[in-house]
Amino acid sequence: MKYNQLGRTGLFVSELCLGTMTLGGNADAGRWSAIGAVAQDAANQLIAQALSGGINFIDTADIYSFGQSERITGAALKTLGVTRSDIILATKTGGVMGPGPNDKGASRGHIMDSVQRSLERLQVDYIDLFQIHASDPVTPLEETLRALDDLTRQGLVRYVGVSNWAAGKLGKSLGLSEALHVTRFETLQAYYSIAGRDVERELVPLVREEKMGLLVWSPLAGGLLSGKFGPGASAESDARRSQFDFPPVDRDLAWRCVAEMRDIAGKHAVSVSRIALAWLLARPGVTSVIIGVKRSDQLTENLGATDVVLTTEELAHLDAISALSPHYPGWMIEHQDAERYPRPFPSTAQHATQRL
Repeated sequence: MKYNQLGRTGLFVSELCLGTMTLGGNADAGRWSAIGAVAQDAANQLIAQALSGGINFIDTADIYSFGQSERITGAALKTLGVTRSDIILATKTGGVMGPGPNDKGASRGHIMDSVQRSLERLQVDYIDLFQIHASDPVTPLEETLRALDDLTRQGLVRYVGVSNWAAGKLGKSLGLSEALHVTRFETLQAYYSIAGRDVERELVPLVREEKMGLLVWSPLAGGLLSGKFGPGASAESDARRSQFDFPPVDRDLAWRCVAEMRDIAGKHAVSVSRIALAWLLARPGVTSVIIGVKRSDQLTENLGATDVVLTTEELAHLDAISALSPHYPGWMIEHQDAERYPRPFPSTAQHATQRL
C-alpha cells in the first residue's frame, strides 16, 4: 500500500480508501438497501481487514442509509480499539436528510447542524475531512466557506473538501477563499473510471494546478467494470448494477474497455477489476481510490490491485481505447498551446496544413 499526500496538507492517506456506502441499508432505507445492507458485525470484520491491509482512510457520509453508515463506522472503530490518530476519517453533508426545507444543502445552518450529528454518530471529537456532498445552487459560496472556516477554527473539522462540483464553481471557491482569508477546499471527490473519463476535461487540470487531492468514487462504475457484466459474462444476482443502475455509462465503451482489460488481466493472472483499479491508481493527479464492498472476498480482490503494475505499453493501450472524444474548447486550446512549446520549425507545406 502506498500513501499519498492529501492535496497541500501534511496528511498522507492510503492509495485505496474504504468507502462505507454499503453499510446499513435496511429495508426502510430506500435505494440504499439496493446498494448494500452490511450489518455491524460484518462491518467490523471489513474495517479490520481494511486496516490490516494498510488502509488508513475511511470515507462515509451522513446521507448513506440516513446516518446508519456513520453509526456503524463509528461503532466499528470503537469496537476494534482503533487509535483515533491512526485513521483519517472523512464524511460529507449536503444531501436530503429529512422532510424539512433546511434538512439539506450547504447553508450555514445545515452545515453546523450536520457536523454535530455526524460527530455523535461517528463517536469522535473531530472529523479529518469534511466534504460538501453536492453543488448547492441556492446558498452563496461565501456563506458556505465562512461556516467551514469557523468549524476548522473550532477544531471540529481539520480539512474541507467538495464532491461533484463543476470546475467553474470550484475554481471560484478557491479564489474566494484566498480573498476572504478563510479555509479552502483541499480535495475533490469525483466519479472517475476507465469508462467515464469526463473528469479529465476540466476538473483534473484544475485540481493538479491547485494542488488539490483527487478522491475517486465508483472506480468500477458501480460494478460495471468488474468483469461480471458485458458480452459473455453473467452478473451475480446481488450485484449492485443489477439493482441500482448507476452511475450512467456508455455501455458500448464499457464493453470495449472490459474486453481489453480482460486480455491484459489474463497476462497478469488477475481479475478485470484489478486492472481497472490499477489503471486508475496510475492516473496523474489521483490521490486515493474509494472502494466499496459488501464481502471480505471483494475487499481482498480490491486490495490486490495495489500489487498490479501495468506496463507502459498496457497503459498506453488502455488510454487509447478509452480516450475522450474531442471537445471544444479543449481541441482548440490543445492546438494553440502546441505553438507555445519549442519544436522544430515546420516546412512551408507542414505550416500550411497546421494552421486553422
